[in-house]
Amino acid sequence: MKSLIPLALATTFMVPATALAEKADKSGIPVPETLGFVEWVVMNDTGLRLKARLDTGAKTSSLHAVNVEEFKQDDQKWVKFQIPLADHKDHPTTDDSTIEHEEVILELERPVERTVLIKRKGAPSQRRYVVMMDFCIAGTSHKTQFSLTDRGNFSYPVLLGRRFMRDDNILIDSADSFIASKECEYMSMEELVDKQQAKLVKLSTAS
Repeated sequence: MKSLIPLALATTFMVPATALAEKADKSGIPVPETLGFVEWVVMNDTGLRLKARLDTGAKTSSLHAVNVEEFKQDDQKWVKFQIPLADHKDHPTTDDSTIEHEEVILELERPVERTVLIKRKGAPSQRRYVVMMDFCIAGTSHKTQFSLTDRGNFSYPVLLGRRFMRDDNILIDSADSFIASKECEYMSMEELVDKQQAKLVKLSTAS
């Protein structure tokens, strides 16, 4: 189902990115950073690299997560969740890597910022937890709210919405992808297993 973008917002993003940037520069307003509609992101606390779709039709960003469970910590609501690397296989591997995507599941825990009720056509409404996450895109670190949902059937495990674009002065070139001029550092698959802070579960492969 195609998402409908409000006319005013659609008109804004139809204007060439270069023209808007030049106008902002002359007026003294900070020049927005232009990114493609798909870019690489790295989740800062794990060093995991994932593809992200930058979508003006969504307000809140989303992150692929499964087995989301609520628990209490210091009288505060938290959630624990998993990111199976096999679901998208975005994280790079080397020819001599001894670890496969299918073997690795990241387990993370975050305090809950809020919950949202998502209405779905032809399906029951779904309540999602929203957490704050640090991530890097185009060589720069950012922080925004992510709703946790199973995006295993989607092409992109990360969706970045309007709240991130507004707060961080981002302009989207809807005709191009992977145009970021800088890259973010990420860990190797072995480093993900051995050094990152979140808990990892290494699955045994079938013989």
